[in-house]
Amino acid sequence: MSRIEDALKVAKETKALWIAPGILPEVAALFREQFPGRKAVIIADNNTCKAAGQAVVHFMTGAGVEQDAPFIFTDPELYAEYSYVDTLTGFLKNTDAIPVAVGSGTINDLTKLSSHLTGRPYMCVATAASMDGYTAFGASITADGAKQTFSCPAPQACLADIDIIRKAPPEMTASGYADLFAKVVAGADWILADMLNVEPVDRQAWDIVQGGLHDALSRPEDIRSGQADAISKFVEGLMLGGFAMQWSRTSRPASGAEHQFSHLWNMEHHLNNGAHVSHGFQVSIGSIAITAFYEQVLKTPLEKLDIEAACKAWPTAGEMDKTASEIFRGTDFPDIGLRETGAKYIDAAQLRKQLELLTGKWPEIRLRLEEQLLPYGEAKRRLQTVGAPVEPEQIGISRRRLRETFIRSQFLRRRFTVLDLAVRTNLMNQWLDGLFGKGGIWEIESD
Repeated sequence: MSRIEDALKVAKETKALWIAPGILPEVAALFREQFPGRKAVIIADNNTCKAAGQAVVHFMTGAGVEQDAPFIFTDPELYAEYSYVDTLTGFLKNTDAIPVAVGSGTINDLTKLSSHLTGRPYMCVATAASMDGYTAFGASITADGAKQTFSCPAPQACLADIDIIRKAPPEMTASGYADLFAKVVAGADWILADMLNVEPVDRQAWDIVQGGLHDALSRPEDIRSGQADAISKFVEGLMLGGFAMQWSRTSRPASGAEHQFSHLWNMEHHLNNGAHVSHGFQVSIGSIAITAFYEQVLKTPLEKLDIEAACKAWPTAGEMDKTASEIFRGTDFPDIGLRETGAKYIDAAQLRKQLELLTGKWPEIRLRLEEQLLPYGEAKRRLQTVGAPVEPEQIGISRRRLRETFIRSQFLRRRFTVLDLAVRTNLMNQWLDGLFGKGGIWEIESD
């Protein structure tokens, strides 16, 4: 656990993280250590209450920890949406108890933001290895039709009982694996941004999330079968991803173009046969798509890029604004493209300098990207092994829509990713044709 201990030393909010099999009976000891003399209130939903919430209440009661009656979300359609934050915030305003979130992504994010809005720290008891947000700064909440990250502190303490996590539905574990795998391609995007002088790598954050990443992902078969040591290492990887975000106060260490796919589909209210698709499953398709896209990039001799042609094709600021305004016209988020694309726009002179840097450093950049990324075939095998989707149709996304997502999601965030490289080199269509044209991985048949 030395990597966890090292991360705790630089963490800005989380003071304790206990990960071990059979550790749930220690929940009261952890609470008392971090919140001496304070009252607790359990926050859960119907499922997480049965999985661990009732036991947490039992252990707290047995240890003499004063508690309010648990707050249980009963809506079967519960998700991380702001109306639920309002409900929980209203409840917490009437008590001074420390919230103890018992659950995974939704419960944790709702409790994290509600605790912040009512001016108190909170504690988390993880029930599934379904995402990396347990120890992350910020909560991902849908508000005004758009998925947004609200600034709020990570939990002061977190407990993860591996025996409980192993019993979580397998699709939740698969979802978490996909979210952790996304750090591979997100790391590649950060390498690009760093080497093109757009956004430097924060070495502390990089080491936290990337240091043991490939090791944590190396045993998909054992994770699928629930082997305790593999699950423990995997959970540690998820927690470290959160710590990296906590340190840097941004999701950059854990999120790149692959997450922009997920954000876009959420904002477009995508459903698969009438059901919501989990964040991890969306990110699985995003990760496999960006991995395949990177293979198109890496086989291109960018040291020979026609810089003149790329600069000639580059739109003016006004032209870019017009395109950005049009691309999301008629959606719930019509202005986001204009705002986000404008924030990362560079003029033709700046573009020329950036592309000259790219061509001059391409052999070095390509080598670093190859060291970071897994081949498409291996990425697909690992994700498939844990039970995550690897074909867009598995989550109700057509091949045409997947191709459009590459284009649309580039307008969604100001963060520099491989999609921005594609636009600035004027090679987006060439690389997409390699994936969706004749003989491509997702060949689209002519009408």
